[in-house]
Amino acid sequence: MSSCAVTYLAVSLAYFFIIVTPSTPSADVSAERAQMIREFLDGHNVARKAVGVPPLAWDTSLSTYARVYANQRRADCRLVHSPGYAFGENLFWGQGRRWNAAEATAEWVTEKQWYHYANNSCSGQECTHYTQVVWRTTIRVGCSKIICNSGDTFIACEYYPPGNYIGQRPY
Repeated sequence: MSSCAVTYLAVSLAYFFIIVTPSTPSADVSAERAQMIREFLDGHNVARKAVGVPPLAWDTSLSTYARVYANQRRADCRLVHSPGYAFGENLFWGQGRRWNAAEATAEWVTEKQWYHYANNSCSGQECTHYTQVVWRTTIRVGCSKIICNSGDTFIACEYYPPGNYIGQRPY
């Protein structure tokens, strides 16, 4: 085989592998991350639309803060709030790895059943995760999901500006 044919074969094989090989792990991670962001935003914004407040935008700085804080909870997976006083925060814990962004957000939104707009109160159960989701003046959100050492799921969402001010209505 001539050196020209060998070069052509090598270039052809390289081209084949570039075109035909499946997506790289980093592309898969990017697609998974994009899906997670869509799930968080969709869950939040459907609930917000239902009460007539503007949609939230994704904020990568808030997402980074959520990821850093979630990683601090990796060893114990405890629902302990971060010291991020400039942000609102919702935390979620679910047994096992199967929990996704849509399910965590749906859990917070189900608290709507315990919120009473007429007297701006919660009855029976907690509803402050829900009120943070729909807080009118909040405009940005960033979230992160990790798997704790126990194998359980921990999710943190950070909100700016924060909500849940005593005596104020969420919308």
